Amino acid sequence: MLSTRDLVAGYDERTVLDGLDLELPADAFTVIVGPNACGKSTLLRTLARLIAPRSGSVLLDGKAIQELPTREVARRLAVLPQSPLVPEGVTVADLVGRGRQPYQRWWRQWSEEDSAAVERAMVLADVAGLADRPVDTLSGGQRQRVWIAMTLAQDTEALLLDEPTTFLDLAHQVEVLDLLHRLRVERGRTVVAVLHDLNQAARYADHLVAMRAGAVVAAGPPREILDADLVREVFGLDCVVVPCPVTGAPLVVPALTSPTLATTTVVPSGAAPSALDATSPTGSTGVTPAGSENALAGSYPSEGH
Repeated sequence: MLSTRDLVAGYDERTVLDGLDLELPADAFTVIVGPNACGKSTLLRTLARLIAPRSGSVLLDGKAIQELPTREVARRLAVLPQSPLVPEGVTVADLVGRGRQPYQRWWRQWSEEDSAAVERAMVLADVAGLADRPVDTLSGGQRQRVWIAMTLAQDTEALLLDEPTTFLDLAHQVEVLDLLHRLRVERGRTVVAVLHDLNQAARYADHLVAMRAGAVVAAGPPREILDADLVREVFGLDCVVVPCPVTGAPLVVPALTSPTLATTTVVPSGAAPSALDATSPTGSTGVTPAGSENALAGSYPSEGH
């Protein structure tokens, strides 16, 4: 549904994206990953029409998004930027209701349809019980779910989220990502998110986009593209990639950078010790002596897991 053609974008005199070609599948959870300042947020903001391309184009179902009416775009794409500011004293229901603005006209004010959309969005995001609470009194995870509810109230085909788990503790991160996964699976929404945690990206994404220096290094299903070579190329990090013992998704384990970090490295139960056997001097024991950090520089093939 969303794609770019020879996209060039940036800020002031600085070019961040230069000649970017990318296809984002519809009805999928796409996660964009990469090191800091590699262009992830710039790409998302350009996709959302918050930044105008210098050249090239962003296409929405094959049509240049810059040429589409603003109201039409707002009815098709909902955007959640980094750390949005909450107006003081606004309640959950009021904030979620602002997602209905693209449907308001001078001759069509608030309707029963709007009320139903807001209630449905709050139920989906599990914040209906907080409707009368001021947003600034909520926890970080609750607040992020309220912002997601506001985007859901827009009733769009796609959600674009820039680092939706930033500043949240682990439990709240999982809470938000579970919600986005359910929206994709149960509601058929297209979700595009920028994440910093590579293992969370591999766990939740149907489609992974790995970026470095304003360019796409690889794109595709995590189990097909995520290996030690890709992590080294994108992040400059030696690692071993093994199947997650819970989901089977690729799990990135950084190599030891100092022999003083541990006396031994033990392969966790269920993590397929044969992943290390080929390079470990310990054979099938699954234990690598301290100082043998290079033994972790291989990868476990994700195919079939």
